[in-house]
Amino acid sequence: MPRGGIVRVYVSSLGCKLNQSEMDSLAVGLFRQGHQVVATPAEADLCVLNTCAVTHVAAQKSRQALRRLHRDNPQARLVATGCYAQLAPADLHDLPGVQFVLGNRDKERLAEILGSAGAADRGTSDEMTPAVPAPLPPVRRTRALVKIQDGCDNTCTYCIIRVARGPQSSRPAEDILTEVRARLADGHQEIVLTGVHIGAYGRDGQESRADADLWALVRRLLAETDVPRLRLSSIEPWDLTERAFHLWDDPRLCRHLHLPLQSGCDATLRRMARRYTTAEFAAWVTAARAAIPDLAVTTDLIVGFPGETAAEFERSLAFVRGLDFARVHVFPYSLRAGTPAAAMAGQVLPQVKAERAQAMRAVASASEQAFHRRFVGRTLTVLWESSRLEGGDSVWHGLTGNYLRVQARSSVDLANTLGSVRLVALANGGLQGEIETQKSGG
Repeated sequence: MPRGGIVRVYVSSLGCKLNQSEMDSLAVGLFRQGHQVVATPAEADLCVLNTCAVTHVAAQKSRQALRRLHRDNPQARLVATGCYAQLAPADLHDLPGVQFVLGNRDKERLAEILGSAGAADRGTSDEMTPAVPAPLPPVRRTRALVKIQDGCDNTCTYCIIRVARGPQSSRPAEDILTEVRARLADGHQEIVLTGVHIGAYGRDGQESRADADLWALVRRLLAETDVPRLRLSSIEPWDLTERAFHLWDDPRLCRHLHLPLQSGCDATLRRMARRYTTAEFAAWVTAARAAIPDLAVTTDLIVGFPGETAAEFERSLAFVRGLDFARVHVFPYSLRAGTPAAAMAGQVLPQVKAERAQAMRAVASASEQAFHRRFVGRTLTVLWESSRLEGGDSVWHGLTGNYLRVQARSSVDLANTLGSVRLVALANGGLQGEIETQKSGG
């Protein structure tokens, strides 16, 4: 804790669940050091932004977010960290109000560095209010994002994140179990395991232990905690092994797999240096669906990758149409300096990428609606997250274990509770539900 007194800190994040997880952990760490974590930039002495650089648009949004933080509170000191700060610190140093630019490799020291800055720059305790730390903010999300690993050893030709994050590195299982128990004690109803490449958990450098991989970790979390729901974030399709399927016999493990496809054309996959063919990917999805009833398979797609011809795009479109994904995140290819793809011939024109993205999103939307339609008339468990007033009633929004977005009316406060819901119709990109019972509260 800084000698000058308590520092009021606002933390925010752009991009992936890993970034969000890191900022959640930072907030808890700062609180435990005696600082105050505040809800808005206007209240803060220091504002921290975990930046993203996965695309040029993400980098642009990071710069815009820092400028907005400065506008909201010109007196606050700004700290930029994360992937953009790691890759291009000079881009951020000159932005107004930015005092520190800390890459991913310095992120673990962030609480210490922020503390020192607060002591040096804010002076006496009379300038620092309040005199005692405020209580830890209440649970901001029903789902707690728990980082289990960082970095990536893959060599996908389009990806800059492996440069920003460095090589694969796993957290000790005991540390993860301790954090999960703490998050459950705080009231979270769902734990999401996140990282850059969580399927590589336990495979650090040349070491690889069958009893210490992702699936062993999942087994321990289910056996050694009372987690109501456990969800996996994105995993590479080749990490999905048949020996893992029995884990879904436990209903607490969410029936949702996010398997990034990136392209539905084998020639494009080879240029991307992805480690599978479309036939192999389809076989993994088929096996998973056969073993896990009601499974939602979601994915990522890049359109307009260098060298992608009209014929290759049509093959990708047809493959995606045939896989019946529950959701597809479509990204026009973003050139990232320092990646092999940036130097490839056949860069696709922006207008063509935009047209292909629109066509792919149309297929994705139809696929998502078809998946939702399968569950009309079913009763599933929903974890309620938020509400809005509509016609005098509260309309609550939440997620099923298999990632269906559900809304239902209720005058009861359902925040952070699990309950049975009958799904009666399609509605607003999700499903309309009628509440039957509530199972637990947070």
